[in-house]
Amino acid sequence: MDYVSALLPPVVMAVFFTGVIVTIVKTQGGANKAKEDAAVDAALARAENARQATQDDVRG
Repeated sequence: MDYVSALLPPVVMAVFFTGVIVTIVKTQGGANKAKEDAAVDAALARAENARQATQDDVRG
């Protein structure tokens, strides 16, 4: 029985890790990908506009 108690934690961790990887892979893309991409693009555009406005204030 000692070998079962010795192998149980690594097996449980392997199953958990596999579940995490499967979940990550499944949530990539899909129906929400366009919405997520649009949100990131909007945030990048806001940051770029703020940076340009700051540079214009410094120059002007």
